[in-house]
Order: sequence, then C-alpha cells, then structure tokens
Amino acid sequence: MREKILAFIEKNSRIDIKDLAVILGESETAVANEIADMEKEHIICGYHTLINWDNTSDEKVVALIEVKVTPQRGMGFDKIAERIYQYNEVNAVYLMSGAYDFTVFIEGKTMREVALFVSEKLSTLESVLSTATHFVLKKYKDHGTILVQEVQDERMLITP
Repeated sequence: MREKILAFIEKNSRIDIKDLAVILGESETAVANEIADMEKEHIICGYHTLINWDNTSDEKVVALIEVKVTPQRGMGFDKIAERIYQYNEVNAVYLMSGAYDFTVFIEGKTMREVALFVSEKLSTLESVLSTATHFVLKKYKDHGTILVQEVQDERMLITP
C-alpha cells in the first residue's frame, strides 16, 4: 500500500484522503495512518506546489552550480554539504559522480545576485576547490510536469 500511496501523492499531494482510499480499496483510516507513519519515518518529507514562474510577473534566476571539493577527513562530503545547504539561497544539494562532487541549485533575483553568492559565500568555503555555474534559461518540464504550452499549427489546411 505504501508504494501506491507514494505514487499517487507524488503526482498530486492535494488528493483527498477519502478519494485516495477509494482508489486504493482501503479504509480512509488505514490510508491516513499510513501517511502519518511515512511522515514520522521521514519518507514523506514535505508537500510542495510546482509553480511556473515564467507565467508570473516575478523575476527569478535559477542556477545549477557544480562544485568540486576536498572531502574532510573522518566526515567525507556530509559536513561540506551541510554547510552549503544551510544557505537560504540554496534549494537543493546533491552528491554526484563525475567531474564535480556536488550539484547545487539556487534561486536569486538577478544573475548578479547568483554570481555574488558563488563568489562571496560558496567559493570561499575552505573545502571548495572550484565551481561552474549554469543558468537555467527556460524550463520545459519540471518534476514530471510539462510547463510549456503545445504550439498549435494555425496554418490553413489546403487540399487539392
């Protein structure tokens, strides 16, 4: 039942527990208890709304920053990741395989704000060896949701 609940609420966290119970063929109480248990076990870590900021008047800049670090003795990458994810600008931090150790996602109001974060906060951390910043220019799909409208072909059909 857990996997089925997770699959449904991952796509629609606003689904009513009563509706979910009917879909799963379970009692409302059983579904509510299972969700509560998964929240306590930190399997469900939060509920979020996906917003297409390009369709609002708010200006936001999203950047992906690759970070190469020297792991700390006895603590590996965890302590460095903790230092990075404590910054308010940081939305996500991932330990990666490949040329860089971390991928960090941040948001700012301007590219300059992001650049200042990288130069004044991130790159000055003791273990950071190098960074590479990439700015998101347009989002087409995010968290499994297509964000762009399909382009309609408005040409007139002419048949012989």
